[in-house]
Amino acid sequence: MSTLWRVADVVSGVPETESSRTIGLRVDGLNGNLAGQHIDIRLTADDGYTAVRSYSVATAGMDEILEITVDELASGEVSPYLVRDLMVGDQLEIRGPVGGWFVWRPTDPNPVQLIAGGSGIVPLMSMIRAHEASENPSQFRLLYSLKSPESGFYREELLTLGQESPKLAVDYFYTRKVPEGWPTTPKRLTAETLLASILPADTAPDVFICGQTVFVETVTEWLVGAGYPAASIKTERFGGTGGIR
Repeated sequence: MSTLWRVADVVSGVPETESSRTIGLRVDGLNGNLAGQHIDIRLTADDGYTAVRSYSVATAGMDEILEITVDELASGEVSPYLVRDLMVGDQLEIRGPVGGWFVWRPTDPNPVQLIAGGSGIVPLMSMIRAHEASENPSQFRLLYSLKSPESGFYREELLTLGQESPKLAVDYFYTRKVPEGWPTTPKRLTAETLLASILPADTAPDVFICGQTVFVETVTEWLVGAGYPAASIKTERFGGTGGIR
């Protein structure tokens, strides 16, 4: 883990949705990252004004390349530039990767339940990728809550893994719009529907939840009320007022 600011070269930029983009960064001397960690990015204006934002890392490995996926905030100072203007060949100042609590390690033996709201999928995707690349046979299950199919990140990769990987099960929940032919109408996530779609408490899963603050707090409350030990639940949240909707 590095707490020093370093220069990262932008090596790729791929749209995920109309308002989000996955950015590949190469950092000389980077010795990989743990699944679930994040980096800080610092932008400096011509007048010396600086803005720093944290972004979860979507990949996990032991090399000099990492990826982040940035969702644009219309009123943001940093995300519009990263999504719309940053080009391959540009450079960014970064710090990290950092974080040692909201992480998954290939040596962890327990089954894992991942719960994502919207762009909260990013650090959980790094865990999925690390798990797929490892020899760890533990069961992984993802519940991904989305407003619509078009708002999902990593759609093709998750579709393929959900259909072909023996180590991952993927469940989607759509709150505003469902795909054509979907068996249910869009609706709010409830405690009942959540608990029917995740690993049961008696399997003693490690639970990772990431999304907007209200989403994370509400889901955590439901899980604890259903008998999942609070110590087994790890959360990561970001700003905004979005909740279970």
